[in-house]
Amino acid sequence: MGWPQEYGRVILPEIDSTNAEALRRAPDMAGPTWVFAHRQTRGRGRRGRAWADPVGNFAASLLLRPAGGPEHAALYSFVASLALFEACSTLTGTPQRFSLKWPNDVLLDGGKLAGILLESSATARDGLVLVIGIGVNLAHAPEGGQLEGGALRPVALAAETGLLMPAEAFLGELAQHFASFDRQFQQAGFAPIRTAWLQRAARLGQVITARTMRDSFTGTFETIDETGNLVLHTAQGRQAIAAADVFWEGG
Repeated sequence: MGWPQEYGRVILPEIDSTNAEALRRAPDMAGPTWVFAHRQTRGRGRRGRAWADPVGNFAASLLLRPAGGPEHAALYSFVASLALFEACSTLTGTPQRFSLKWPNDVLLDGGKLAGILLESSATARDGLVLVIGIGVNLAHAPEGGQLEGGALRPVALAAETGLLMPAEAFLGELAQHFASFDRQFQQAGFAPIRTAWLQRAARLGQVITARTMRDSFTGTFETIDETGNLVLHTAQGRQAIAAADVFWEGG
């Protein structure tokens, strides 16, 4: 696949964090731009967690200036998830082995292959700036360490599928799929993105647990709603959850 012409790209040998670098460069970037690094030394995950990034894995961030407000920008997590799913499916030819875990993980054979981190800033001069950070275990699965109960084991594309994909080549594949889903999102809104995401969702219709900063909810995963909230049917009734970590028994 070629490179989508409406997107810029910055290729770096090494950086602390592609998200941090994208935010630093934001004032000088007029259009959507990918920031890619062959080596990332201080990658970040959700809720301030460190993101391990062994050599050969994928680390890149996409800088956007979305037209809508923060709620609209947050839906780009689903756009990015779909792009990752399609890139991995296309490259391996085995879409049935991949699934999407709310809110921002891509799974391979039930293990965690990739994660997404959205960060944003807003200024009077630049307006809303959104950075979508993406990490993929292409070559190596980081050491799992002491996993939280119900957390998924990390897996690598190379070990699970035999495909050793150069990270910069993976960027080209991902960028094309992202551009396609983003066009759909801009033209038709969230509804078709939501439908496509649910078709690829892990544990839909099954019992899962969502842990927020304050509470824990266990119930049947019914859907995601029109704003991207996770919807669970619990013993206490229907719960729509905006932000949480999701776990299930048996990993």
